[in-house]
Order: sequence, then structure tokens, then C-alpha cells
Amino acid sequence: MKKIQILGTGCAKCNELAANAEKAASTLGEDVELEKVTSINEIMKFGVMSTPGLAIDGKVVSQGKVLKPDQIVEFLRS
Repeated sequence: MKKIQILGTGCAKCNELAANAEKAASTLGEDVELEKVTSINEIMKFGVMSTPGLAIDGKVVSQGKVLKPDQIVEFLRS
């Protein structure tokens, strides 16, 4: 099971990215664990300087933008 982490303080863009990640997971039909990381200290541990950030299995794949569901699907497949 893959783990998707949304790195952000809960802003509108962070919530949009979380929704898109859920859509991407359901598109693939895979079980994924979705975690929202809202603590600034935890976000900084990932090295993310601009939110929202997206990490898959602990690896940051995007920061500072809201990826579309199909873009997230590509990261989940790789």
C-alpha cells in the first residue's frame, strides 16, 4: 500500500491537492493511506519550503503547486 502525504497547513490549495490525491487513488483502484501533515516542523523535515507539498512513500514529488489527479496517478504508478 502506498502512502500519500499532503504537506501543508490546511489552506485551500492544500485541501484541493488532498482531494485530487484521493481522486487519483480511486482512479487506480488501489488502497492508499492519505495523511495530511500540517505541522510546520514536520513539513520542514521534508525540506518543503512552499506548500502544498506532495510526498509518496516519504519522498517529496511536488511542492508549491496543486497537481491534477492524472499527474498524481503518474507518480503513483512509478
